[in-house]
Amino acid sequence: MCTVTIVADPDRRSARALRAIKLVHTVIWAFFAGCIVAIPVLAVQDRLTAAAVLSGIVLVEVLIIVANAWRCPLTGVAARYTDDRRENLDIYLPEWLARHNKTIFGLLYAGGVLLTLGRWAGWLP
Repeated sequence: MCTVTIVADPDRRSARALRAIKLVHTVIWAFFAGCIVAIPVLAVQDRLTAAAVLSGIVLVEVLIIVANAWRCPLTGVAARYTDDRRENLDIYLPEWLARHNKTIFGLLYAGGVLLTLGRWAGWLP
């Protein structure tokens, strides 16, 4: 009788887990980036309720990031599977965009929310 023992390669499992995390994180990022870009567009189109709903959805993400010391929770999860500590270790984005992501999209988000509020209050045409 012959017994075969299969030993899982931990490096392959780690690489597979990291790829899955990066994929999920990239999809989530694309969703929120799309929401942020849509907010001012909707405000200009006078679709203020839709802009407010998207603003609220993004606010939940912002609160999660703030509660996690200004980091996405998936960054910590991804860090368990790699020694890489580049800005894009956890997401399929260019490193420069991952580095400046919060600044770029934070400004776009704030501007979109202000535009929505201004239009809602009648301060802006």
